[in-house]
Amino acid sequence: MRNANTILNIIRKRGQRQLPLSRVYRLLYQPEFYLRAYGKLARNQGALTPGITSETVDGMSLAKIDKIIQALRAERYQWTPVRRTYIPKKNGKLRPLSMPSWSDKLLQEVIRSILEAYYEPQ
Repeated sequence: MRNANTILNIIRKRGQRQLPLSRVYRLLYQPEFYLRAYGKLARNQGALTPGITSETVDGMSLAKIDKIIQALRAERYQWTPVRRTYIPKKNGKLRPLSMPSWSDKLLQEVIRSILEAYYEPQ
């Protein structure tokens, strides 16, 4: 099995040559993408902020990643609603801020990294 960086390099080369990208959904079954996304997201100070559920970066484990992957394979993964908070701006108005659950953030980062590898070279 190839590691995540090798796969992303292959995707990047396909993007540079503007070749079509197929079977993207299958890439979501690889745990190494989630570990890579975890490494990127866990450094953020906001990673401990809970979304609509109480799960945060603290509760992350390989079992949790496997649970997400199994839900994706069975096509039963459900995105949870985001928690909406309003932050005051300097001019007195409020700016909406949405906070997704940790599982959703993790999956979003995996999808973002795959699509960015393909579209960024273009």
